[in-house]
Amino acid sequence: MNGKPKIGVYVCHCGTNIAGVVNVEEVVQFASTLPDVVVARNYSYMCSDPGQALITDDIEKFGLNRVVVASCSPRMHEPTFRKTLLSGGLNPYFLEMANIREQCSWVHEDPIAATEKAKRIVEAAVVKARRLEALDVKEVDVEPACLIIGAGIAGIQAALDIADAGFKVYLVEKSPTVGGHMAQLDKTFPTLDCSACILTPKMVDVANHPNIELMTYSQVEEISGYIGNFEVKVRKKSRFVDMDKCTGCGACAEVCRMAGRIPNEFDEGIGMRGAIYLPFPQAVPAKYTIDKENCLFLSKGKCGESPKCKEACQAEAINFDLQDEIVEFKVGTIIVATGYDVFDARKKPEYAYGVYDNVLTALEFERLVNASGPTGGKIVMLERGKKKKKKEGEEVEPPKVPKSITFIQCVGSRDKSVGNEYCSRVCCMYTAKLAHLAKDKIPDCEVTIFYMDVRAFGKGFEEFYDRVRREGVRYIRGNPSEIFKRGDKLVVKAEDTLTATPLEHETDMVVLSVGLVPRSDNREIIDLLKLSQSSDLFYLEAHPKLRPVDTASDGIFLAGVCQGPKDIPDAVAQAKGAASAAMIPMASGKVKVEAQTSVVNEATCRGCGFCVAVCPYTAIELVEVNRNGWPVKVARVNEALCKGCGACAAACLSGSIQQRSFKDIQILPQIQALGVK
Repeated sequence: MNGKPKIGVYVCHCGTNIAGVVNVEEVVQFASTLPDVVVARNYSYMCSDPGQALITDDIEKFGLNRVVVASCSPRMHEPTFRKTLLSGGLNPYFLEMANIREQCSWVHEDPIAATEKAKRIVEAAVVKARRLEALDVKEVDVEPACLIIGAGIAGIQAALDIADAGFKVYLVEKSPTVGGHMAQLDKTFPTLDCSACILTPKMVDVANHPNIELMTYSQVEEISGYIGNFEVKVRKKSRFVDMDKCTGCGACAEVCRMAGRIPNEFDEGIGMRGAIYLPFPQAVPAKYTIDKENCLFLSKGKCGESPKCKEACQAEAINFDLQDEIVEFKVGTIIVATGYDVFDARKKPEYAYGVYDNVLTALEFERLVNASGPTGGKIVMLERGKKKKKKEGEEVEPPKVPKSITFIQCVGSRDKSVGNEYCSRVCCMYTAKLAHLAKDKIPDCEVTIFYMDVRAFGKGFEEFYDRVRREGVRYIRGNPSEIFKRGDKLVVKAEDTLTATPLEHETDMVVLSVGLVPRSDNREIIDLLKLSQSSDLFYLEAHPKLRPVDTASDGIFLAGVCQGPKDIPDAVAQAKGAASAAMIPMASGKVKVEAQTSVVNEATCRGCGFCVAVCPYTAIELVEVNRNGWPVKVARVNEALCKGCGACAAACLSGSIQQRSFKDIQILPQIQALGVK
């Protein structure tokens, strides 16, 4: 906009968040004396309708062509006030926000000092506002398809919602089957619904939906592009089984020479499988997979005289010559629903997990009580790694049933010693559920739970907790310090903190209620999509309150526990929210991209490539141009990819690359106004 700057300054009280420390009237009086400031006002809540109306009215009344809003962080309400300027007929990038809440009133107790600091911040904003430039918002077309990474319950729900709306979905899952951790569970709290009964129909639906292309046993290898136009490469790993021919009959698994010799990951290593296997009976797709590392033929080149599995397969589905396949496609949006890992209980050596057979994790206990688990749902004492050869005529002694089971809560959660200070949210209730199942299957079993606190926050949780206690489950408030063995018994050494009494509790089996932790392979997705992590190392959302499913990267959304610990209903709710957010740009067909991008002065660019190396979004490339008759290389920015982070501008040796709205000619006077030397 040409002509002399006419600036309006608007100072927010934010209730008492700002006005409780900063003298707002004094700041307004000071702002009104600054050069080019035509009007300065204050209001209780500038982000409210009346507050925004003040701005739009003044734009018309005073002919304002720049606006400074002194309030909270731009992260909170910059989009709000940009829309206000737009409705008043101004370019939305003629807005400058002065953060006098987070960076002033919230961090100071001295009103006089805070007020003086607020004045300096407002003055700096006014100085920069004079030099702001109009920016044009560009639009790009959106491919009406969505990539969903991870096919647990969150990924499944998001896929079904988007597919039902008529959009194409590519659902990619690392393991041979969909379902995630929910497929391992027996019952769900607090209603005790059969987990498989409510999950399996959805698993079948995603496999059969005409708008969903399901890719199991696959991995995303490369993602490039930007919102609306992501280019994806997926590696479909070879199962060495023809998916079209396999009938899922299981004849191959029955004759495999490695049958019953490989720990089954789905059963948490309690059950065993062969080199060719189906993870569990309800697996989708119901196709067998050959474990390349453990298959004798693939790893050693020989399996007896010939592979028995191939001989047994009447459908001729087994083909050891099959290779991995690379699939490429374009999508408009991406949802990350990669789930979680359970805490490695070996990091708490005092609990002797991995030392004593009958110290289990809660997920291992889930597989014990599950009807499709390795014991058919029977809770028995384990003898891991011990195989007794049955002599002819000898009767095999049935496994022992535990007479007492003890649960220990908060293993790997709320624990600074292992770096996990957060609550995993589900442990209290799944412990109550497993305690109920233990009492249900072994009525005379003595069930004890050691806990720090019981967090029964959800719908029906408190009632379920009360029900479990009425069933005879004993709760002891105390954090156990050690587990050791005395004869045939495990001994839990602890303190009852309610009575300040030390105790040694003897039991047959200990179940560690392990917490939820970020996946060990999270780094792969971070590198692919340039995602951020919060302090707990789960993926970081764009805003914890207002944008809980968005990320800082446009067009990429989060669903489920990959964003933070949550139970199944919350994971499903977030998946539905992510699906809705992902469908908005696909439904509109076009999307606006960031306007505050970097720009290169090609006349002074040296083509050193430093900016290319530091750009986290691969938005810059070196191109050859003609300069005074000579071919030279210069940097060029793909504005659709650029997120305006400014890393390139900081790295540029010649100052040839600058970020719009944060150019040196705008920032340096602002720094000077703050009195920084």
